[in-house]
Parts: sequence; structure tokens; C-alpha cells
Amino acid sequence: MSDEDLKAEIERLRAENDKLKNKGVRGLSLKVSEKGGLSLYGVGRFPVTLYKEQWRRILGMAAEIETFIQENESLLKSKE
Repeated sequence: MSDEDLKAEIERLRAENDKLKNKGVRGLSLKVSEKGGLSLYGVGRFPVTLYKEQWRRILGMAAEIETFIQENESLLKSKE
């Protein structure tokens, strides 16, 4: 391999490594379940699986959830 080929390969591997590192930080992934639900992995020990209409209802009240969290910050525990 030439020097330029080695440099290109190193850059490709660095980019792949960074991508994998960033995925690990986020730690969340989505998959379609066998029954057609949307499963969210990485929140807890088991995936959270709901149908698309259920996810849309939850996402539709995102502002309300954020407000509730802020108002109840002292009562809520963190797991991190």
C-alpha cells in the first residue's frame, strides 16, 4: 500500500471509530418489532415498545412532559 492509501484508510477508520463512539454516548436505537410496534432500546434494561399512534400521542405532549419535569424536579430522581 502506498502512503496515500494508508492515510486514507486511517482517516476512514478514525471516522468509523468516531461514529461508533458517538452512538455509544447516545445509546438509543429504534427497531420495528415482530408485531409491527416501534421499540426504543437503550432507555432501560428492556425496550419500550409501542405502536406508532401511541408514540405520536406521547411525542405530541412533549412540551407538557418537559413542563411537568421542571415543576417536579425536586421530587423526581435521576438515574445517571
